[in-house]
Amino acid sequence: MGEGPGASQAQWGPTFSWRALDLWNLSIFSRWLGRVQIRRAWGGGSPLYSRGTGACSDSLWGACACSVPGDLSEMPEPGKKPVSAFSKKPRSVEVAAGSPAVFEAETERAGVKVRWQRAGSDISPSDKYGLAVEGTRHTLTVRDVGPADQGSYAVIAGSSKVKFDLKVLEAGKAEPVPGPASAPTEAPGAPGEALASATEVEGGSPSPEGSSSAAPDGPSAPDDPIGLFVMRPQDGEVTVGGSITFSARVAGASLLKPPVVKWFKGKWVDLSSKVGQHLQLHDTYDRASKVYLFELHITDAQTTFAGGYRCEVSTKDKFDSCNFNLIVHEAIGPGDLDLRSTFRRTSLAGGGRRISDSHEDAGTLDFSSLLRKSSFRTPRDPKLEAPVEEDVWEILRHAPPSEYERIAFQHGITDLRGMLKRLKGIKRDEKKSTAFQKKLQPAYQVSKGHKIRLMVELADPDAEVKWLKNGQEIQMSGRCGGSRASSGDAGEAGLLPTHLPCLSTHALLVRPALIPSLHLLPFLSQCNSPSFCFFPAPPLLIFCGSHFLPSDQWPLLLHSKYIFESIGTKRMLTISQCSLADDAAYQCVVGGEKCSTELFVKEPPVLITRPLEDQLVMVGQRVEFECEVSEEGAQVKWLKDGVELTREETFKYRFKKDGQKHHLIINEATLEDAGHYALHTSGGQALAELIVQEKKLEVYQSIADLTVGAKDQAVFKCEVSDENVRGVWLKNGKELVPDSRIKVSHIGRVHKLTIDDVTPADEADYSFVPEGFACNLSAKLHFMGEEVLWGMGPLSLGPAFTVVPIALPSLAEVKIDFVPRQEPPKIHLDCPGRKPDTIVVVAGNKLRLDVPISGDPAPTVIWQKTITKGNKIPAGPAPDADAAGDSGASDEWVFDRKLLCETEGRVRVETTKDRSIFTVEGAEKEDEGVYVVTVKNPVGEDQVNLTVKVIDVPDAPAAPKISNVGEDSCTVQWEPPAYDGGQPVLGYILERKKKKSYRWMRLNFDLLRELSLEARRMIEGVVYEMRVYAVNAVGMSRPSPASQPFMPIGPPSEPTHLAVEDVSDTTVSLKWRPPERVGAGGLDGYSLEYCREGCSEWVDALQGLTERTTMLVKDLPTGARLLFRVRAHNVAGPGAPVTTKEPVTVQEILQRPRLQLPRHLRQTIQRKVGEPVNLLIPFQGKPRPQVTWTKEGQPLAGEEVSIRNSPTDTILFIRAARRAHSGTYQVTLRIENMEDKAELVLQVIDKPSPPQDIRVIETWGFNVALEWKPPQDDGNTELWGYTVQKADKRTMEWFTVLEHYRRTHCVVSELVIGNGYYFRVFSHNTVGPSDRASTTKEPVFIPRPAIKYEPPSYKALDFSEAPSFTRPLVNRSVIAGYNTTLCCAVRGSPKPQISWFKNGLDLGKDARFRMFSKQGVLTLEIRKPCPFDGGVYVCRATNLQGEAQCECRLEVRGEE
Repeated sequence: MGEGPGASQAQWGPTFSWRALDLWNLSIFSRWLGRVQIRRAWGGGSPLYSRGTGACSDSLWGACACSVPGDLSEMPEPGKKPVSAFSKKPRSVEVAAGSPAVFEAETERAGVKVRWQRAGSDISPSDKYGLAVEGTRHTLTVRDVGPADQGSYAVIAGSSKVKFDLKVLEAGKAEPVPGPASAPTEAPGAPGEALASATEVEGGSPSPEGSSSAAPDGPSAPDDPIGLFVMRPQDGEVTVGGSITFSARVAGASLLKPPVVKWFKGKWVDLSSKVGQHLQLHDTYDRASKVYLFELHITDAQTTFAGGYRCEVSTKDKFDSCNFNLIVHEAIGPGDLDLRSTFRRTSLAGGGRRISDSHEDAGTLDFSSLLRKSSFRTPRDPKLEAPVEEDVWEILRHAPPSEYERIAFQHGITDLRGMLKRLKGIKRDEKKSTAFQKKLQPAYQVSKGHKIRLMVELADPDAEVKWLKNGQEIQMSGRCGGSRASSGDAGEAGLLPTHLPCLSTHALLVRPALIPSLHLLPFLSQCNSPSFCFFPAPPLLIFCGSHFLPSDQWPLLLHSKYIFESIGTKRMLTISQCSLADDAAYQCVVGGEKCSTELFVKEPPVLITRPLEDQLVMVGQRVEFECEVSEEGAQVKWLKDGVELTREETFKYRFKKDGQKHHLIINEATLEDAGHYALHTSGGQALAELIVQEKKLEVYQSIADLTVGAKDQAVFKCEVSDENVRGVWLKNGKELVPDSRIKVSHIGRVHKLTIDDVTPADEADYSFVPEGFACNLSAKLHFMGEEVLWGMGPLSLGPAFTVVPIALPSLAEVKIDFVPRQEPPKIHLDCPGRKPDTIVVVAGNKLRLDVPISGDPAPTVIWQKTITKGNKIPAGPAPDADAAGDSGASDEWVFDRKLLCETEGRVRVETTKDRSIFTVEGAEKEDEGVYVVTVKNPVGEDQVNLTVKVIDVPDAPAAPKISNVGEDSCTVQWEPPAYDGGQPVLGYILERKKKKSYRWMRLNFDLLRELSLEARRMIEGVVYEMRVYAVNAVGMSRPSPASQPFMPIGPPSEPTHLAVEDVSDTTVSLKWRPPERVGAGGLDGYSLEYCREGCSEWVDALQGLTERTTMLVKDLPTGARLLFRVRAHNVAGPGAPVTTKEPVTVQEILQRPRLQLPRHLRQTIQRKVGEPVNLLIPFQGKPRPQVTWTKEGQPLAGEEVSIRNSPTDTILFIRAARRAHSGTYQVTLRIENMEDKAELVLQVIDKPSPPQDIRVIETWGFNVALEWKPPQDDGNTELWGYTVQKADKRTMEWFTVLEHYRRTHCVVSELVIGNGYYFRVFSHNTVGPSDRASTTKEPVFIPRPAIKYEPPSYKALDFSEAPSFTRPLVNRSVIAGYNTTLCCAVRGSPKPQISWFKNGLDLGKDARFRMFSKQGVLTLEIRKPCPFDGGVYVCRATNLQGEAQCECRLEVRGEE
């Protein structure tokens, strides 16, 4: 490093010495910092440089170092605003080796000399370089680019210099990259370092050297106490779904009791009542430090949590509060680029939890996520920007008053009187401000969640600006802590926010080498901030107050709620993500002046995102309606049949909010709760129907008769649909009491009666009666006293034993004989006649056929299934005709048999010595048929046919058809299913739903036997769908496909107020009003019909429909008596008709002619010459009368006057009136021998002619008497008077002397002596003054009379006055060390001599006291008084008339 001003340039490094700066650069730097003084070691000592004095201390070249990388030699010239000479600058490019590289630059004007440089040397045209100039466009072409051409280039025009880079890639890897998004720029001579740095960031391992200084200690180093707080909660930011904690520390050393802390959101919402899933409050006490810690913890943050918060702490006699803001950012998708998140530190104090802003400079910067996301960048769509809100007050301010009402109702302003009052205040000329060139607008409006910018223009660009909200100063959202700037962020380009969110000057330090790779330009375009600009060379320092702003706090500024910007004289306040808490009054204060505005935050309408669902419940069940809206915490209203439901009216309804979901809960529904329920929001409504039906008990399994023996157990069991139903067991009609032998159980829906050790006394009728239902389940218990084994036949016990049963009354004797013999095979099935019953199995269930067999030796078992081939042959023996038992049949089907021998799988056969088991797992329709079981051994053969039938639920019916759609009903028809499942269909179940819903509602609980149903209780205008189920003994089929969507629409009601307007010989004119109820189907038009009296055949009066409510029916038979009726039509068809009450006779009605002369035509009608005349006179009369116009008894002639007649009125029209058109007009109305007349007086008026013969009658003193004659033409109207004017002969400027003067003579007074005057007179009438005036021909001179002036004599007055104090001295108490003054006021003539005394001593010669006297105000200034200066001060005034004095006591207190 050098030792003086001429030292060499400082190198890039961790520190930068002020010795490398010359005085010029330091003055520029001071201009950026304002009046900040640079002191030795940033702490104490004498100032090195002060902007106010412009002087630099000799100790400037001492050891004063700061952490500032870079070179400041290229800062702009002092006092001048840097303006670039280029309108388009060249950009850095990447080209393939061997290709040409073209750089273009455009200057602001033509003829500017431009130089191109490479590595500091000028480039001249050659085979390698081509230079071209075309107007303002300058082009540099580098031909046949090679690795040697890679490096830094520059273009210079005047004092502007722009640097750019050329990077050469291999031919196979060349990818043209535009300038703003190019790869990181490499420093000349060190390309490898730049690439290595980029690779290191890509790998996600940022270098620790690039991080800022370590964060200060956490809770062990609290801030200075302010009020009760040791540490106040700071503003915070969180992403949607994240968590954040706000902490407040309160000193408890001086508190006898724990403080009371309350957390609020906005102005009044107490968060203690909101504690739950998303919000928790914690408090702890540290006995060592005697500090209370209060925490507000927010989890799973939502966008609605953003806004202003307040923490209040109070004790017995103290109170303190603190405001802070929470900003909630939307979650970032994979395609989004968030530059701000890249600048956040990778580690925070407190395990990743934000504790306070003082910890935000800890950790390291990680740009790897930004580099990985570079491929996902998408250009910002300007269509996605928030629409610009119209300022209705600005529109009204420039609109004419006739448009006020239309604009007001268009923008929703209903208080027209208040609007006019406010507009009057807006349009009042404001006093010109000395501090503002342009003030804030009176009001701003913004939608909730959008941003708004408030802007003023200052007269002084260096003036300090403060922004206030509701009278409180707006502070920046984050606190800028001091730290040392990092040396790793040095580079060749800088990004300068001209004003960041802090009232003091700020700066920002960014590593320029990373700017292209970080894609800052797209990010800045998203910020919509014009306050960002690029500078070509020097790195920029960013200060917050007198400290450096660390680079890791840049995202904090960019995420601020309030952003302050400065561009020249413009000062802007941007409020982002406006909430209802931002609806307030704002002020901009500059010095002693301020301008105010109001911000109105408009809340968007709350939309319904998921509507209500229809519900069908039983009496006593719980009902819950759920609806989802677009905004969390929105206000909604619940209504039932149009009546609002409130908590105050009944406790039956319970309302619940869960985020965006709203619930209406009815715990136990009754029949009175049935109806239509609606939820209303500010942006729509949702409607649903609740159907409550009587409770009905279904019996799933009834009790059955039992036959049991002695000492056995009898169990009666039933199952019902409601598991909460209790019941009573009866024995022969009497309630059964449980005991040790008789047990009653109830488990879920199953009720069981168990009787152990059955005795003959238990034989009886048993019943189960459910409580609350009129039903009875009965069964009989049979007791079997003796065991009978008759009819069983011999029972084989083995190869040589036979058991023969003998029936005895109480004992069974068994005789066993040994008979050694062979036994033929036998199938032991209880099927008399060898014709077994059909075995029925439900599809899906397991089928197991257990066939006992016998035979000695053991027989072989063969299972076969008979398969029908499907064709008939002439009658013949069918297979196993004997088993079939139908020997008389003439035709039989041809069968084939399939051998079943599998021992594993779904269909399998298992055989043991005494039985054969056939098993089918999950029976299917294909398993149905006749199975043949054959057993064989050497002795013989036996065979049995087993018929298996598989039954299932029916197939789904076809989609139902909808017909006869009405207002709230329709007819649903369907067809039986194609397959009934092997069981007859017992009935059908019908369901419906809204088209946009997923919830089907059952319409019937009892099965429908018919194939149609009239569905009712639907909501008009809602689209529905229907589906049907088929039910048989097995169960319910799958649902049918949904029907075609349909909408219940009813026809409109009948039109109202049908009346006959007019009748002629062949026409009838009718009119009516629209129907009272139109319905959801709208109104397509009206149909009109008529019929003769006494006839029932109606005839259409017009083809098709008409939308008008009046109709003229033509071509009717004269004299016929007709009835007319009108119907309203819509898509549902015609509505009920409205008919005329009485028949209408088609015949002209004779009516006397009568002129209905309007009131304004009964007076004299005045029109100016040239104006049109349009006189309309209505009349009555039938048949159509004849109209005649005359003037003064003569028919009207000429083309200037035209007459237009209609059946109901007549019009006299004159396009341009003339004086000749004045006169009396008569109009006559005639029908046969009846007539009516009226007269109209038309007066066409014009301006009068000028007065005649004006002359001067007399002149005396300062007066002139004039006289004239009335004008020859008065303009056909009365004269209103005359206007008299005078003019000085020298200037000939006319001044009005008299106006509306009625007489023809006047006196003009107050003329100037010696001047000559001309006079003129205008005549006036209703139209206006005459075009010309009558003027005097010669001037009239006012002579000068000979008058001698004698000055008056005055008596000399004596103004001498003794001194007197008009304001005496007052006692004062001041602080030592601060200048103070004593003041009083004295009067006297001549001017009195003033003397000051302290404790009797004259102070005139004491240099520490200064005495002033100005206009009688006396001041004694005491410089830096000390306690010794206290005492009694006397002021004495003396002149020739006397003397006066006053005294006061001064008390000087020590420094506090």
